[in-house]
Amino acid sequence: MNVAEHYAYRVVWSAEDEAYVGTVAELPSLSWVGDDRTEAFEGIQGLATSVVDEMTDSGEEAPEAIADRTYSGKFMVRIPPEQHRQLALEAAEQHVSLNRLAAARLGACG
Repeated sequence: MNVAEHYAYRVVWSAEDEAYVGTVAELPSLSWVGDDRTEAFEGIQGLATSVVDEMTDSGEEAPEAIADRTYSGKFMVRIPPEQHRQLALEAAEQHVSLNRLAAARLGACG
């Protein structure tokens, strides 16, 4: 199995190109332009597979698929002290932890 089968692909309409553009998150330098979604998806998936095969053949390590990685659920974010104070106040007013407030805000962005 080629690791590219698990990669995160996206196909979007490009007004500039007047076509669909396929991309792959793990290999951000790659893209494929197609007249329809299927052509763009199959094109980028085929290109990613070829690139991973070439990397493997030359002894390079292909990027791990995002879907196959494990996540701890923790990451650190640095913000200005004033913003930290404001968020702490807002969390206290809502009777929730700062972590819960931040998680809710981040979830609303997705």
